[in-house]
Amino acid sequence: MFTSCESMTCCAGIVMNKEELHNYISESKGNESNICQIYAMRGETPVYEDCWHGYRTEDAVNVMSVTKGVMALLVGIAIDLGYIQSVDQKVLDFFPDYAVKRGEKTIYDVTLRHLLTMTAPYKYRSEPWTKVCTSADWTKAALDLLGGRGGITGCFKYSTLGIQILSGIIANASGERCIDFVNKYLFAPLEIPEHVLHGDSSKEDQFDYLMNKAPRKNEWYSDPQGAVTAGWGLALSARDMAKIGAMCLNGGVYRGRSVVSARWIKEMTEPYIELGEQFGFMRYGFLWYRPYKDRSVWAAIGDGGNVIYANVEKNISVGVTGTFKPRIFDRVQFIEKYILELCVEA
Repeated sequence: MFTSCESMTCCAGIVMNKEELHNYISESKGNESNICQIYAMRGETPVYEDCWHGYRTEDAVNVMSVTKGVMALLVGIAIDLGYIQSVDQKVLDFFPDYAVKRGEKTIYDVTLRHLLTMTAPYKYRSEPWTKVCTSADWTKAALDLLGGRGGITGCFKYSTLGIQILSGIIANASGERCIDFVNKYLFAPLEIPEHVLHGDSSKEDQFDYLMNKAPRKNEWYSDPQGAVTAGWGLALSARDMAKIGAMCLNGGVYRGRSVVSARWIKEMTEPYIELGEQFGFMRYGFLWYRPYKDRSVWAAIGDGGNVIYANVEKNISVGVTGTFKPRIFDRVQFIEKYILELCVEA
């Protein structure tokens, strides 16, 4: 269950300096108690960083559904490179050998746009985690869920398992493993450390990957076929995430090098869907959120309060990492109350 973060009241109206904020988070018993790192940039210049719980700036954390925001960028890069025609291309174009189940018709009409906006139809009421994550091929298992008798309704249906299909699309379209694609086209230009596949995918290991509070190596969770998990499981530092946000704010350019087209950044962050109370009444682009109707703020958000926050007006990007803690989803309010002021003054 995703819920927007509770407004912080204990220090309302008080501007904290770096030391005060460090102590506040260190002593927190509530929503902020799981924060590991915060890293902020104004433009491409670092303006604030801090760590807690023994973490260092370079340590990586499982950033949960922030992974989806990275996948959206990979789709844009694949379109820029000509591997994918457009977001309106049919999903099955990328899986010519996939055997569609008898009687299934809807799947033929599902496009990348449906996946990216979470409007794809699926044949389940709640996500069948065990079924997919104990299978030999998680991408095929996700394809088996796609479609259904209800047809394409355009309704928002959040699906972490369904997004797994994007991993297969990137790999099949480019002819490269998704882990190699991300290292070459996104991480290297942003000077983010090269990542490796996590490797193990047993039930016990999945639980440990979610719950373990120790720093992770630069890795991405993967299924038995070596396909990265598109909806979760990427390990990044807050610095890595702030760099991604800075690149997005600069129209897809980082340190003079074009990483992804400005056209894609605009398309990715357009508000296509208005979300309900469960998602804090935010708007949804291509796997990125628009927290406000009247402000240009973008966010890739994951459980545990992991977030890439990008503020267009102030040209400030913030990465926040946190270990798993239930019922923490949106740290946008926290960033705007306590981090932005430190960035402006830096």
